[in-house]
Amino acid sequence: MSSQTHPKFPASDIGTTQHISQTSHEQLSPFARMANTTARAAGRPVTFLLCMLVVIAWAVSGPVFHYSDTWQLVINTGTTIVTFLMVFLIQNTQNRDGAALQAKLDELIRVTKEARNDLVGVENKSEQELEQLREDCEEEIAEER
Repeated sequence: MSSQTHPKFPASDIGTTQHISQTSHEQLSPFARMANTTARAAGRPVTFLLCMLVVIAWAVSGPVFHYSDTWQLVINTGTTIVTFLMVFLIQNTQNRDGAALQAKLDELIRVTKEARNDLVGVENKSEQELEQLREDCEEEIAEER
């Protein structure tokens, strides 16, 4: 495959951060772009520190508000809303990452002569079929030893 290149992606660009950010980001839906940006930002240390500061400020303000129900409701509501929304954003990025990884693996299987082509699309098989494939692979490995 090294002598072949994809028409959309020149060999000099494949795998570079610049290539990825310029090509794929433009093709994503607005929701997907927002989900990627939010997931990336949520995973940074500065975001963690900001959240810690919010929690510390909330905790320090406890005596001012006499640890009232409203004071507790503020943090409970805020964290619930953030958690609820982040679940969907992170799931969206995970789904796309998983699909992209699967497509890459399928392509590697397809172009590798020794690979088993019946493994392409294996993620769509039933649990029983997956278990049978796993057992078959283990048997082949044992026979090769």
